Amino acid sequence: MDKYCLLWFSLLFAGTALAQLPTSNVFLFDMTAGDQDFRFSNPRYLTNFNPAGYNNQPVFISENELFLTVQLPSMAQPDIYALDLAKKTKTRITRTPSGEYSPQRMPDYYNFSAVRQEVANRDTVLRLWQFPLNRLTNGRPLFRYLTGMGYYAWLDSRRLALFIVDNPSYLALASTDRDEVTPIATNVGRCFQRMPNGNLAYVQKSDFGPWYLMEKNVYRPDNEPRQLVATLPNSEDFFVLPTGVFLMGKGSKIFAFDPLRDNDWRELVDLRFYEIKNISRLAVSNDYKIAIVAD
Repeated sequence: MDKYCLLWFSLLFAGTALAQLPTSNVFLFDMTAGDQDFRFSNPRYLTNFNPAGYNNQPVFISENELFLTVQLPSMAQPDIYALDLAKKTKTRITRTPSGEYSPQRMPDYYNFSAVRQEVANRDTVLRLWQFPLNRLTNGRPLFRYLTGMGYYAWLDSRRLALFIVDNPSYLALASTDRDEVTPIATNVGRCFQRMPNGNLAYVQKSDFGPWYLMEKNVYRPDNEPRQLVATLPNSEDFFVLPTGVFLMGKGSKIFAFDPLRDNDWRELVDLRFYEIKNISRLAVSNDYKIAIVAD
């Protein structure tokens, strides 16, 4: 393990094979959530070890362990890194000729999953893999034949929602016990997540009007989805808290939307004081640490 600094602020997918991904960084705050009031404190800059590289797709594996997709300028492809927030250490979890993206803890709690971009000559295959958290084996594909998934979300121990890269790309339901998918939507955003009630939240895009946050009953895929609220303009990344409240970033600000109380998004915080801008992905731990991807 290499030491890395969780610094106090001292300063105000899809890439092609062998290409450097855009520069992005990850910041951490403690978040206190009340009925309507959110407070952000204890700012930390997590990716000082790679300030000019790609640091993205954060996910909390536990309250103090954060997985990231990382590509240093010297790396041909990204790998998965683990940051221990308590010990202030980092560990490179994968080290392969392929690129690994989008880590998530699997529902069995013994494994994590990731999208592997496998390159063979001029072809690129996107395949979903599982890896043991104890790193005793090299992992295996979760599906025997199914490929083309760019993003995914676990719904339970066997079922997933998959973003299938195609022409056109589409959102689908799948189960790890068979290589079949059930399409449920097209022209969707890259972010989708299981809600506390078991339904699936995703962004429905449009070429001619606003984008909308949608709720889909995955146990009745033939039912029409429910429209929740228009997203912030051109924003597709969100996070659903255990309370059912949605968080979304835009510019230097983070907004919240509670489907039970709100008619629209309400601003929670403006982080421009910390020179955080162009917020995209968000991740929140069980104890309400919030990881923020931004420029």
